[in-house]
Amino acid sequence: MSFDGVVTRAIVHELSKLAGGRISRIHQPHHTDIVLQIRAQGENVKLLISANPTYPRIHLTQEEFVNPQEAPMFCMLLRKHCEGGMIESVTQVDMERIINLDVRTRDELGDTTRKRIVVEIMGKHSNIILMDPSTNTILDSALHVTMAISQYRQVLPGRPYVFPPSQNKLNPLLTSKEEFTSRLDWNGGRLDKQLVDTYSGLSPLFAKEIVHRAGLATRETLWDAFSGVMAKVNRHDYHPVVVETAAKTHFSVIELTHLMDGRTTPYANVSACLQAYYEGKALRDTVKQKVHDLIRIVTTERNKNEKKIEKLEQTLVEARDAERFKLYGEFITAHMHQLKRGDTELVTVNWYDEAGGTITIPLDPLKTPSENLQAYYKRYNKAKNSLQIVEEQIVQAREEIAYLEGLLVQLDHASLKEAEEIREELVEQGYVRDRQKRGTKKKKDVRPELEAYTSSEGVEILVGKNNKQNDYLTHKLAAASDTWLHTKDIPGSHVVIRARQFSEQTLFEAAVLAAYFSKARHGSRVPVDYTLVKHVKKPSGAKPGFCIYEQQRTLYVTPDEALVQKLKSNAPPAHSE
Repeated sequence: MSFDGVVTRAIVHELSKLAGGRISRIHQPHHTDIVLQIRAQGENVKLLISANPTYPRIHLTQEEFVNPQEAPMFCMLLRKHCEGGMIESVTQVDMERIINLDVRTRDELGDTTRKRIVVEIMGKHSNIILMDPSTNTILDSALHVTMAISQYRQVLPGRPYVFPPSQNKLNPLLTSKEEFTSRLDWNGGRLDKQLVDTYSGLSPLFAKEIVHRAGLATRETLWDAFSGVMAKVNRHDYHPVVVETAAKTHFSVIELTHLMDGRTTPYANVSACLQAYYEGKALRDTVKQKVHDLIRIVTTERNKNEKKIEKLEQTLVEARDAERFKLYGEFITAHMHQLKRGDTELVTVNWYDEAGGTITIPLDPLKTPSENLQAYYKRYNKAKNSLQIVEEQIVQAREEIAYLEGLLVQLDHASLKEAEEIREELVEQGYVRDRQKRGTKKKKDVRPELEAYTSSEGVEILVGKNNKQNDYLTHKLAAASDTWLHTKDIPGSHVVIRARQFSEQTLFEAAVLAAYFSKARHGSRVPVDYTLVKHVKKPSGAKPGFCIYEQQRTLYVTPDEALVQKLKSNAPPAHSE
């Protein structure tokens, strides 16, 4: 079910308890999301307002958000006009998906002033708008709508607020039986579609539920079903549920009797229902966007290093011709008396050739014999000196590529917090510019939270999901007697078995985890090295996550997602000693 007018009415009724509450803090974790911390009726609550084009919504939430170090401009404006203010009312515009939050606060002079936060939940056109209701002027919005986007309605600072275009539909709460029966074309088919096209606030899922309750759908039965459901909506008699079917998951504020084959989960209130439905989806969408940006940065750097290696290898080929340039110099020296400016080549017997063949040496006709000699010796010295340097640069570039490919593997299955840790690492390594303002104090280092798993015999297994976690797990948290695992010559996670003694089954399960959280996730018979933590060292100056190890053994496993989920379900909460 989409976030339709009925759901909007239900959530507005639930949020009406916020009236009289005070906004204590405002955050903007994403450019489409606003979180208001409100003190209302003796408790602190968080109100999430999202204009996400895929998952627009508004509801109370218990979700934790990662806020940017520097608040966006729209967030700063909301803080200026609404932070510390009191919510006077939360209202819905007719049965539309438009919600007004009226806030009373004081301006810089101490005078009482009112501002309105308009929440428009309209799919890809969703928006959050701050306006002055006394002048009907827009102060700013989460998303700007220019003339190029819409000629009918611009959403820009200083412009008058204009309601979205009317669809000229009827209010389902105010219709009569006569009007209801006269509006529908009983021979036109698809009664559920006709209900959606005729009445505002009804989603296709809601309309299908009404038609299903009507049975054979005569005029009487359809009106009875329609009026019965709308009577419940009118008196705010809601039953929030999430229904999972084989094809799709739906949410509703009424019971969905036409989806009885699905698994139905009831919720105590609308906010809890909406959070359960949206949280995973919206989080994946946010993570996908954040990770996509980081993947683009890392991929670009990897491609740069690959091109660098191509050029260096070309230079290496030229550098290996150093002895040939030296040989040319020797022959030019021996035949200096025969050469003159204007000669294009020197053909002479090659006394290094046992067969007594000749050698042809190209000459620059614009140079004197002495200058040609100096040019070849200069190329010889340059090639000889660059040989070692170029080889070192190739090694460094290959190490850089291995490091970057490791980051790509980590980003492939990173959570929002893990993606932020990877971003911090990229800032530290100089790949990404620091978003933190100059002069501001950096946050204290926080111990990373590690993913914990439990083997079938009850042994704890910890997995690092990025380089920060890998370094912390291997070099700080793990004991010297713990067992360390990593895919052989394949980028992946560090895995530690936190026990001195364990069975072969635990070792196998830990190896499956190492293979699963690696570049070889979709492979088979993946080689996994294991050794004691005391045999794992990090070279001085090495890249994050890099280490060397010895006295290892290797076993071969095939990644198994079902086994990984089973080991996860046995585990305690995330580990951060």
